[in-house]
Amino acid sequence: MKRNIAIVAGGDSSENPVSLRSAATILEYMDRNLYNPYIVELEGKKWEVRLSDGKNAKVDLNDFSFTWNGQKTVFDYAYIIIHGTPGENGVLEGYLRLMRIPFSTCDVLASALTFNKFILNKTLRSCGVNVAESSRLRKGEPYDADHIIEKVGLPCFIKPTDGGSSFGTTKVKTRQQIDKAIADAFLENDEIMIESFMQGTEVTNGYFKTKKGEVRLPVTEVVPKNDFFDYDAKYNGAVQEITPARIADDIRDRIQDMTARIYRLLGCKGIIRNDYIITEGNQINLLEVNTTPGMTATSFIPQQIKAAGLNLTDVLTDIIEDSF
Repeated sequence: MKRNIAIVAGGDSSENPVSLRSAATILEYMDRNLYNPYIVELEGKKWEVRLSDGKNAKVDLNDFSFTWNGQKTVFDYAYIIIHGTPGENGVLEGYLRLMRIPFSTCDVLASALTFNKFILNKTLRSCGVNVAESSRLRKGEPYDADHIIEKVGLPCFIKPTDGGSSFGTTKVKTRQQIDKAIADAFLENDEIMIESFMQGTEVTNGYFKTKKGEVRLPVTEVVPKNDFFDYDAKYNGAVQEITPARIADDIRDRIQDMTARIYRLLGCKGIIRNDYIITEGNQINLLEVNTTPGMTATSFIPQQIKAAGLNLTDVLTDIIEDSF
């Protein structure tokens, strides 16, 4: 009997449209011989299943099911592809845990930890991972621009601690830009971080592990046409993405080793993608851990899967079946 799969997408952040594009890719490549996949669009208190006839059905949260034309369908599994809250921060995972429904992403603790970039950096630094110098600011707290410059220097990045796709992120080059950058970041979240700039080569690397073993995906080099890897670069083509990256084999191996180590340290599950920057002396510095990485047609993970000679349909099947 085929399993009923909920591809849970949407969410309550600015990344909602990106999530829905990722969901479309997952739906396209999911094996119809094994699964009955449905996109479940979540936004606020609205949970709806997209049906093939263009209509929507309300999700019954009592048992994670929906009823249409008198027939009830209960979901066996959730493939979470929400970028942002509530799917990337552990909230949705907590609900699914209570419902005893397996899901594709990290568990509650790892999801919550990786979602807060400031706390994640502090945690991984204590484990010997190189990260940028940073400080945290909550909405309503006073701040001193001169103290910020003294701590992290210029240029620096000001961004929400929770979020992605570079929404609310500013590369600050002068003292005069600090106030506006802070205000812009607070439009996305009530907690922001100020992070030192690191000059170097930006790369990203995907990884997943199942009962079959680990899969270390190729490393991609990221060369933005803009000042940094912002939304326009990520989704509108203002970037050169080179897979495999133009780096020495030993540096590639070190990056893949670090991704695998962070996966183990945090107790991750499913596919993750880590962003790094290689600075002077070939030092590898972690920028971010993405526990629900983008799966749009232009996203890194599908590119890396293809470059590795793998099939996205088979990868999705391996991720799903690992939970059963």
